[in-house]
Amino acid sequence: MKYYLGIDIGTSAVKCIVVDEEGTVKGSHSAEYPLLQPNPGWAEQHPEDWWEGSASCIRELLNKTGISGEDVAGVGLSGQMHGSVFLDEELNVIRPALLWCDQRTSKQTAAIERTIGFEELGRLTGNRALTGFTAPKVLWLKDEEPANYAKVRHLLLPKDYVRLQLTGELGMDVADASGMLLLDVAGRRWSREVTDALGIPIEWLPPLYESADVAGRITVEAAARTGLQAGTPVVAGGGDQACGAVGVGVVRSGIASVALGTSGVVFVHDDKYTADDEFRLHSFCHGVQGKWHRMGVMLAAGGSFQWWRNHFAQEELERAQQEGRDVYDLLTEGAAGAPLGSEGLLFLPYLTGERTPHPDPQARGGFVGLNLRHTKAHLTRAVIEGITFGLRDSLELIRSSGVAVHELRLNGGGARSPFWRQLIADIFGIPVVTVNSTDGPAYGAAVMAASGVTGRSIPELCEAWIRVVTREEPIAANTEAYEAYYEVYRSLYPALKGAMHELSDLAQKQH
Repeated sequence: MKYYLGIDIGTSAVKCIVVDEEGTVKGSHSAEYPLLQPNPGWAEQHPEDWWEGSASCIRELLNKTGISGEDVAGVGLSGQMHGSVFLDEELNVIRPALLWCDQRTSKQTAAIERTIGFEELGRLTGNRALTGFTAPKVLWLKDEEPANYAKVRHLLLPKDYVRLQLTGELGMDVADASGMLLLDVAGRRWSREVTDALGIPIEWLPPLYESADVAGRITVEAAARTGLQAGTPVVAGGGDQACGAVGVGVVRSGIASVALGTSGVVFVHDDKYTADDEFRLHSFCHGVQGKWHRMGVMLAAGGSFQWWRNHFAQEELERAQQEGRDVYDLLTEGAAGAPLGSEGLLFLPYLTGERTPHPDPQARGGFVGLNLRHTKAHLTRAVIEGITFGLRDSLELIRSSGVAVHELRLNGGGARSPFWRQLIADIFGIPVVTVNSTDGPAYGAAVMAASGVTGRSIPELCEAWIRVVTREEPIAANTEAYEAYYEVYRSLYPALKGAMHELSDLAQKQH
């Protein structure tokens, strides 16, 4: 029996899974690492932590499952997108990587759009300049840390740094590269027009691959660290969203995925390249060769729920520990006891700014409609409903572009909750399903590894390996009731935008 390893470099931890030749997950293991926030709105990590975590995670997974490294036929990589890994001539890390959720680059994003022009930038890359993307981070380094900028000779994304350690090879897939604002997404190549306009040397950018292409092989040194066999193929892989979509089988038209991780993503497959007229949706290359996708991203989906748990659920945390239960199950049970709409209470989930449909790093969260009747259950339900309304914003943009979606496939932590699954079906008005592959991006990376080694296409493997296991149909009366709440939700950001910006500015002055 041969096996395939999927590795996902997440924001809080690396997750490794191993699957057999029939796509059955035989084991998984995770290793956490710290997130650095040296200033408000900043988010950094040490790339070395990703590698240390990955190496130990692989070794522990092989030990735990009893699978020999010799029986692993291929390795695939997924990872958080956009993070900037700056390397010098000797491939040493120059400074901590700026992550996808880092918001320090507002000045640089504005400069990019002034330099190239909003419409021309969209024509060249399929996207607008956003603080989370990689190109603005490169310009920030040039503006703010010129000594470090002078050392840069190579630019990678998080998972590609791990592959460099595994294989000794520089490389990147077109799906993950799409989020750098340096790729001609339609042409699946680096955009010399953009790099020249921004003064970023195109020589810093690595060779490009499709996700299932073999992009290196395990070195002797990496074999000693991980327990894998030297020479094992490592495919290019993809960004976490492309891998997550592959992992739930969103590889054909009509199906969308909703990823409920720290961020939230609504993702739809495109057979041909298409860009949103106002570039509110991202247009990226898919992990499926020769295909594309569009997606909307909210920055604090599961992150908002995690914030609520960390700061306002001490009673539930203690109970969960005593009873050996998941604290999120206790919170959703409480939320289910509150009525639909939380009795006129809405939550704005803009805790780290927002991306879709409001590309605004100064957007801020809040509760609107509080009164003396509201309990913790109401507030918890309002948080979950607010996150879901924010995700629906992306679906509405997808719908308005002419794409019909008849099924949503969920992945991420929130997908485990029947209450949240039904709530999403009701608010979106579309059936919601989950599938047997619950490991999201890591599973998609394993599919890519199997494709690269066996020559079977990614859609073919998804058809063989992935099946629907739960299905929630929208309840018509709930969908109708939520429609009125959603219209009020949509009105709040425009009404409060000015106050949000003033409060953000006041907070910045205190640091």
